[in-house]
Amino acid sequence: MTDAGLREREKARTRQAIADAGARLFAEHGYEQVAVSDVAREAEVSEQTVYNYFQTKEQLVTDRDQLVQDELGRRIRARAPGTTPAAAIREFVLDSVEGIRRIPAGQWRGELGFLAAISPTVHRLSLEMSDRQASALATAITETEAIAPEIAKLRGIALASVFQIIITEAGRRTREGQSQDQIADQLRPAIEAVLDDLDSWLVPATT
Repeated sequence: MTDAGLREREKARTRQAIADAGARLFAEHGYEQVAVSDVAREAEVSEQTVYNYFQTKEQLVTDRDQLVQDELGRRIRARAPGTTPAAAIREFVLDSVEGIRRIPAGQWRGELGFLAAISPTVHRLSLEMSDRQASALATAITETEAIAPEIAKLRGIALASVFQIIITEAGRRTREGQSQDQIADQLRPAIEAVLDDLDSWLVPATT
């Protein structure tokens, strides 16, 4: 592996370590009670290092936002002719549901879903993130289908709402005492049904 590749891997590890440290602290103390300096100490890095990876404290709870936007856009742009946007992102969405199981238990209540359920500030952040995802999806749809921008925007909102459902349900079910495995088990068929419905609706426009 090249030096550049090693540096990128090290940067990715550092970024993940900081995000994980933030999640652990948010889970233990709540979002509002944790400062960036606390996250730096937990991650054993300088406060400036935290800001090198996350420009604001808010980004610590929406740390996968850009990755998700990029992946959704890539899948929609790369989909085969006749494939709906919902079908194009289906595998990625369902893997996100399965990913609930993979989050360490000590971090789970510091993740976006539960924090959004108990913190008005984080709830606002999750809605803002959903708006950004909707815009990114609309752009990808516009680039691949001959439809009006307003229709593309509507479809982008609908697709982004699938992730908002996952976030909301994960938080609600956690508050009700469900385990991560229970949440994933019960949420998967519900999200599959949502995707099936969107698949029947979002038929690609013909040129």
